[in-house]
Amino acid sequence: MSLIKVENLQKDYINEEVVTSVLHGLTFAIEQGEFVAIMGPSGSGKSTLMHILSFLDRPTGGLYEFKGKDIKGFDDDYLAALRNEEIGFVFQSFNLLSRTSVLDNVKLPLIYSKKKNHDELAKKALDSVGLSHRLNFFTNQISGGEKQRVAIARALVNDPAVIFADEPTGNLDSKSGNTVMQILQKLNDDGRTIILVTHEMDTANHAKRIIRVKDGNIIGDEKVLKRTIASPDKELVK
Repeated sequence: MSLIKVENLQKDYINEEVVTSVLHGLTFAIEQGEFVAIMGPSGSGKSTLMHILSFLDRPTGGLYEFKGKDIKGFDDDYLAALRNEEIGFVFQSFNLLSRTSVLDNVKLPLIYSKKKNHDELAKKALDSVGLSHRLNFFTNQISGGEKQRVAIARALVNDPAVIFADEPTGNLDSKSGNTVMQILQKLNDDGRTIILVTHEMDTANHAKRIIRVKDGNIIGDEKVLKRTIASPDKELVK
């Protein structure tokens, strides 16, 4: 059973009786433990696809199965619960609360969780991205690269089935971006499923598989033959 399976996936937007088709019958599967890059130019439909796969939007037609279950029968409340428990998000703009501590930002997904020991879980997630020394800093007191690492820790804290990283290096310098990709690669090596959305080939090459999207269609789906390996960051070496 695949973690994610879509068949003939379609998405249309309707505005004043004008129908705009964004996704045109996409079919693919993603297995547990894969590191997949969804790559395409602006307007290709890759962000719409990510929103559907991460339960932020619904398809207009076709099949989407998550862990073998068709999401069509799930109501909005159940999808919201799935999104909190099974999905971790890393965004280009970080989406952190600025006048809130690093630790409290990472704890946010746990508010609606049944898990206990929130502080311990958040500290463990921060340790995994090399930020144990920043627990009590406000997020407006740390660098852009550190903010993205906080965002990764926040995505990890609920132990999700899959992490979606949407242009995670887009606002970072090359050194900070390299560190972020190193963390994502290590998480994948440890068995995490990563779905990376990007328009940059250099970033996509860090994944193990690239699904290429253009004009709402899949135009390529291949393994990465020469994967880019992010060089080690001494700060993260235990």
